[in-house]
Amino acid sequence: MNHTALPTTIVIPTYSEVRWDYLTRTLECAHAQTHTPEEIVVVVDHNPAMFDRIKRELPGITVLQNEYAQGVSGNRNTGAFYAQTPLIAFLDDDIIAEPDWLERQIEPFADPEVIGTGGFIQPAWEGEAPRWMPGEFLWAVGGSYTGMPTETAPIRNVWSANMIVRRDVFVAAGGFRVGFGKLGDRNRPEDTDLCLRMSEVSDNGHWVYVPGAVIQHEVPAERASFKFFVKRCYAEGRGKVQMGSLHEENSNDALGAEKSYIWSLPKAVVRHVGAAATGKGADHLLRAGGVIAGAAAAGVGGVVETVSKKRAGRRNESEAAQ
Repeated sequence: MNHTALPTTIVIPTYSEVRWDYLTRTLECAHAQTHTPEEIVVVVDHNPAMFDRIKRELPGITVLQNEYAQGVSGNRNTGAFYAQTPLIAFLDDDIIAEPDWLERQIEPFADPEVIGTGGFIQPAWEGEAPRWMPGEFLWAVGGSYTGMPTETAPIRNVWSANMIVRRDVFVAAGGFRVGFGKLGDRNRPEDTDLCLRMSEVSDNGHWVYVPGAVIQHEVPAERASFKFFVKRCYAEGRGKVQMGSLHEENSNDALGAEKSYIWSLPKAVVRHVGAAATGKGADHLLRAGGVIAGAAAAGVGGVVETVSKKRAGRRNESEAAQ
């Protein structure tokens, strides 16, 4: 254990008693860390019955109710603004963290210019992983994907299922953007948006990806379907365009990482086809198709959102002229 590590509060958002078993498992992992957190905070999203049950049945943690409008962004903010430790760690309520997850992921904060870190997210499939699922698109089920760093390295953004932030920079950035996140069929990248804004308000601050800090993220059977995959990629395309429009005034290219990722996909298709052709399994052909389908769905989503944005702009201009 690193005795010089900064004190850390773990914040876990939750919302439904359907996820009770997941939540208790996540809390067991949080309590079992080799670096003991200063406090564990569970924030309940507008569910008084679940809030009361947690207070009654789960001792040793702090339980809060979402102080903002419904949604995970406000849920996380409630816990983060309550916390007083220099570092705040965010975990989803359906993960299994390795015992040394926290210890490993706070190590980069020895560098004062590190404003946040993220770790490796291993999809934990409820059933069999789909044969057609390409590693390049594991982000569609909340996992780390092929092409990410394999050693600790700087990165533009990480994901809130496995994220640690410096509290002072998080507060200076205003926390997660409430109303911009995952709720219902909306899938806006509130975590990427936060990373960009924290980088903007800090002096030379940067994010670090720590692949040795591992969590497993539950993937229910219904999220292993091709239909879900296409819908998720479509929503991601729309969400990234929405996020980009929020950062248009920033001199940096808010979608630079996405553009680099898109250019890597043709190589992924060639790689999978080549693997199939050299006897490494016909599943690689399916994965090549998965790459094409995912890229197409995300592209359509991006086009739809871009057109919608332009129409809204013209409508606003017309109303203003009247």
